[in-house]
Amino acid sequence: QVQLVESGGGLVQAGGSLRLSCAASGSIFSINDMAWYRQAPGAQRELVAVLTSGGSTNYAYSVKGRFTISRDNAKNTVYLQMNSLKPEDTAVYYCNTRPAGWPWGQGTQVTVSS
Repeated sequence: QVQLVESGGGLVQAGGSLRLSCAASGSIFSINDMAWYRQAPGAQRELVAVLTSGGSTNYAYSVKGRFTISRDNAKNTVYLQMNSLKPEDTAVYYCNTRPAGWPWGQGTQVTVSS
């Protein structure tokens, strides 16, 4: 069974940057569209960024121009570079396929202070 392990979160001031990583076990990583999701306290999980197996990207309007999704298929890892962070980006961040079809990992907490 595929296992997802997210890392790289932390506490950062508004305007700062973080780079999240998500390592996936299993050999089928490269054929899947991968995505980052986030869930803020009291809110539903939302889609943040998508990277298809063909290399196309799509971003939520709220993060467009600030976040960049990328992947390293050789390492079974997907990344999320987050720049110009805002307090409203505070959430637990998760990766998964798009649509989400693998068991969710534990996520990584991102906290942006004003």
